[in-house]
Amino acid sequence: MNILLIGSGGREHALAWAISASPLCDILFIAPGNPGTARCGANVAMDITRHADIVEFCFTHDVGLVVIGPDAPAVAGLADDLGEAGIKTFGPSRLAAQLEGSKAFNKELCAECGIPTAAFARFTDAHAAHAYVTRKGAPIVIKADGLALGKGVVVAQCVEEAHAAIDSMLGGQFGAASREIVIEECLVGEEVSFFALCDGKTAIPLASAQDHKRVGDGDVGPNTGGMGAYSPAPMLTPALQARVMAEIIAPTMASMADRGMPFRGILYAGLMLTAEGPKLIEYNVRFGDPECQVLLPRLRSDLVVAMLAACDGLLANVTLRWSDAVALTVVLCGRGYPGTPARGGVIAGVDEAESLPDVLVFHAGTAHKDGQLVGNGGRVLNLVGLGATVAEARERAYAAVDMIQWDDGFCRRDIGWRALKDRSVP
Repeated sequence: MNILLIGSGGREHALAWAISASPLCDILFIAPGNPGTARCGANVAMDITRHADIVEFCFTHDVGLVVIGPDAPAVAGLADDLGEAGIKTFGPSRLAAQLEGSKAFNKELCAECGIPTAAFARFTDAHAAHAYVTRKGAPIVIKADGLALGKGVVVAQCVEEAHAAIDSMLGGQFGAASREIVIEECLVGEEVSFFALCDGKTAIPLASAQDHKRVGDGDVGPNTGGMGAYSPAPMLTPALQARVMAEIIAPTMASMADRGMPFRGILYAGLMLTAEGPKLIEYNVRFGDPECQVLLPRLRSDLVVAMLAACDGLLANVTLRWSDAVALTVVLCGRGYPGTPARGGVIAGVDEAESLPDVLVFHAGTAHKDGQLVGNGGRVLNLVGLGATVAEARERAYAAVDMIQWDDGFCRRDIGWRALKDRSVP
């Protein structure tokens, strides 16, 4: 089977790595890909917003499966256009992708289904939003309704910060994505990521991870797309996972089916483990980034088989196998991120890092220039360590980080710190 993977980030390199290992994959195309994915298949220079071009490419190259990596193509309805052409696609429809594409849609679904989540209100009028924040106080969370490249959330620690976020977002900071905002109570607890594989009627658990969103050590500074992650997250116990499946994932699946928009693909639940139990922060409709980079190295089952079962409505017959190993990734970023990152600096030492035992390197924002690897984005490289414990995986990941020579790069040095606070946690 020829397979086309859509995307170009670190998540897509991890997906390309896993898909290319499947005996079912004859040729893997990645559009547009990056220097890392080029080692797993054939990169295709293609504008992924031009759905007709993707359909034509699939017919020309006998593509039997398309895998949608990022959020934007899913929200834009790529799966719908491919499906109308008879091309099997792993990823949600445009309507189902509203679970991520609209924070307001997500929150209203939770309210209707009794899914535990933060109290919220929706606003398009700045005056009303300011009055609400003044009444509620801080800390409080301000979210752009639509997609904002992982930067549309402000956890305001004071009302002045909240007011500034309201003015910025409703003033056009994220364009159409922030014409409406959602203001939520600030949940307190341990934040974890949980993933389920869905076929429209059945959902099966994948695995858990813990992301590190803020740019600085100790979780300080502005939010980012993710500075590192590890899997599994020990705080999400089997009992809590069962509650998440029963109280959050199952009612979501049932409600989406009842609305005539069954969800197929990866459902990523961002959770807060509160004193009252797990609560949903928000949904994403794809593998997380960088969570994907620590989930897939632990998966022992064939990813392509699982994806095809999800496409065909056959997940009830699937059991996934996982390694007991811990995977931890550190994200190397361009100086200036999450603002305007430095670009063009030469990166060396990647081959040496990859030669270390139990280490993987996934490219995110890299490019080739004059025959050299250079930084070409905010989040640029993912250094993954595998080990029997969080501490061992972390040691290997940072050993790989220290092999990289890149004057424009920086990273957090404390990935996994929450798990390691309690030394009894492996």
